[in-house]
This record gives sequence, structure tokens and C-alpha cells, in this order.
Amino acid sequence: MITVDEIKRVLPHRYPMLLVDRVTELVPGERASGLKAVTCNEPWYEAVPDDAPAEAYHYPWTVLLESWCHVAGVLVAWEEPNPDVLDGMAMLLGGVTDAGFHRPVLPGDVVEHHVRLARQVGETYMFEGESLVGDATVLTVGRLVMTMRPAAELKAPAGEVT
Repeated sequence: MITVDEIKRVLPHRYPMLLVDRVTELVPGERASGLKAVTCNEPWYEAVPDDAPAEAYHYPWTVLLESWCHVAGVLVAWEEPNPDVLDGMAMLLGGVTDAGFHRPVLPGDVVEHHVRLARQVGETYMFEGESLVGDATVLTVGRLVMTMRPAAELKAPAGEVT
């Protein structure tokens, strides 16, 4: 079991964008599973009025996918952590295909993410997997590409405006 303090030693994400609470399984080079407990105290719900219907609390699909990606990030970076994106290797999302969103996630749900490393070519990783709430599939990911690049290569040359 990998707790949030250990996750913060691996990933650069912090509140409000640290979107995985615990990694429950990690097999380096193969797969990882993690949990995200959704609560009504998250920043995306701040503007929801008190009299809003339940569907107003639908967890944003993009945030759900980002949470799944955090488990993939732990899988990639576990053996060589780098929580400082300005130095060392930086983790970059390359793209997502065949993502399916199957039912809303609401406050009170505990999302269980399952990530499998389908292929690795050098510092580029291809993942697949799904997310569940109980027995219900809420997200499927057909392919997600992530790559690691030296942070120094991503900095703008001196004098260049980005």
C-alpha cells in the first residue's frame, strides 16, 4: 500500500491537483491500481448552489481521467521518482484514444483505477485500463501515451518569451 506521503515523493502534483489518495497495487513495469475518494469539498464543486440537483455534482470527466493518469504516473516514476518538474525528467502526456465515460461519479464514491502498461519504447509508455466504482465501470482507457523528457529540454532559451 502506497500512501499519499509516498505518492508526493514520486509525483509533482499537490492540492488541488493531487488526484490519487492511495496506490493499492504496484507491479513495476506491469500494472498499478489506486483509489480516489470523491468528496463534495473539492474545488470543482465550489460554485455549485445549495439547491442544485445531484447531477450538478457530477465529477468532471477530465479530472477523472487525470486521476487515472496519476496512477499511471506512479507506475512510471516509482523506481526513479522526481517530484520537481524543473529538474531531472518531466512526465508529459502524449495523448489518449478510445476513452469511454460510462456513468457519473458523485461525491461519496470511491473510484478504483486500474492501469496496465501495454508497451514501452524507450522513455515512452503506452497504458490501458479502467476505473470502477464498486462493480460499475465508470471509465475505460483504450490507450494513453506518456513520455519522460529531460526538464532542461523543455525550458525556453534565455530571452525567448513563451
